[in-house]
Amino acid sequence: MARKKFIAIAGNIGAGKTELTSFLCRKYDLTPFFEPNEQNPYLADFYADMKTWAFRSQLFFLTTKFRLQRQLERSPGTALQDRTLYEDAEIFAKNLYRQRYIDKRDWGLYSDLYETFSQTLAPPDLMIYLRCPVRTLRQRIRLRGREMEQDIPPTYLKRLNGLYEEWFSGYKLSPVLVLPTDKLDYVTDLVDRVDLLRQIEKHL
Repeated sequence: MARKKFIAIAGNIGAGKTELTSFLCRKYDLTPFFEPNEQNPYLADFYADMKTWAFRSQLFFLTTKFRLQRQLERSPGTALQDRTLYEDAEIFAKNLYRQRYIDKRDWGLYSDLYETFSQTLAPPDLMIYLRCPVRTLRQRIRLRGREMEQDIPPTYLKRLNGLYEEWFSGYKLSPVLVLPTDKLDYVTDLVDRVDLLRQIEKHL
């Protein structure tokens, strides 16, 4: 991994992105770029009232993630990003639009911005998709204890999982490594860990 690379980790809420990002950064001495959840001033309001705050919350994520990816492109060494701009648009914002939490006019503006931003960015060298069933997602969300996430309905997580599958069925920007994180224990299981690292190194 001597030459600079860009690795992206994609997955639903609670799929294990932050854990895998931290693990790979320790293993390979990579530079991590984490999801800016704590910086989003709309997020708590969004979870309380999705229709009122959906567009503003997603616009914050889109613009912040664009700046983050530009920063990532300028950073030395291989960089690892926990959720990309592509997911914000293709999964989360699209879901809110389909649920009519974002109206057609705002969706048109958002889509134009996304298209403009994505055309100026270099795609990942490897996209790691963490596939995880809703039951496991809900268990992990409960365990990590973020208050604003505790009342997320299972139907919302199920719709997001469906959009992830839909998106990856047509994703062509980079090679994709799919990991079933409900069955994978790379932290304590040596066989799983060796297999995971072998697959990542093969792609890179």
